[in-house]
Amino acid sequence: DLGAESLVKVPSSVIAALLLAAPDIPVFEEQHLLHFTAEKLEQLRQDVDKAQTTNLALVALLTKTILQANIQMFNSMPTWSYVMFPYDCRHRTEVPMTYSGNLSFSAVAPLESQTVLDGSYKEIARVIKEHCSKVSSEYAKSLIYTVENEIGVLFQAGISLCNSPDTSYVGLTNLRYMPLYSIDFGYGGPEILSNGYFIREGMQRIYSNKQDGGIDLFMNVKDDLFEYLKKSDELLKYADIIF
Repeated sequence: DLGAESLVKVPSSVIAALLLAAPDIPVFEEQHLLHFTAEKLEQLRQDVDKAQTTNLALVALLTKTILQANIQMFNSMPTWSYVMFPYDCRHRTEVPMTYSGNLSFSAVAPLESQTVLDGSYKEIARVIKEHCSKVSSEYAKSLIYTVENEIGVLFQAGISLCNSPDTSYVGLTNLRYMPLYSIDFGYGGPEILSNGYFIREGMQRIYSNKQDGGIDLFMNVKDDLFEYLKKSDELLKYADIIF
């Protein structure tokens, strides 16, 4: 229960004292664009697991193919593959509008890379769903407080979520249904709305493509990593590379 009476103020110093001293994360400028037609998205869902959502099928595909590209690029197996999924606490909890506005925050699934590499897309999707459906109330309360009082902490935490010899990372943000023109934070809409937060290495942004009903996937991955990724037969089975 995340009712108003249960919202306990958690000092940000307890959450991430050391992270506050770290430098800001620079904006990531290496971006690539993939296009998935509506037909290919449905084929992907059917191939992975028709009982799952298109989002889960897509993130399962990205999790494995990016890990494979990561291994080729660094010539080593990272220990962990992190998957970040948005968790909509406005629709799934009872947090009052005046406390945190239309807030969604991230659930992070830590997957062992060997399990991802050996597992089927169906199994990867199932494991990601299990992890991201277990967001605790205490985690939610702490993150809500952080968003309101120490937003910089979230940027600092992103340092560990990246593609490196030690970690593989996919952060998926679906902006197809985001109410960009009707967001209300409890005291009115924002004067300026920016996607700057999403310009971080490893973040993937989904936008609707009105021409064919499919999606455009903007990928924030290093050019060197993308050279391996764009050779993935599994990825090319469903996606067209735009740049």
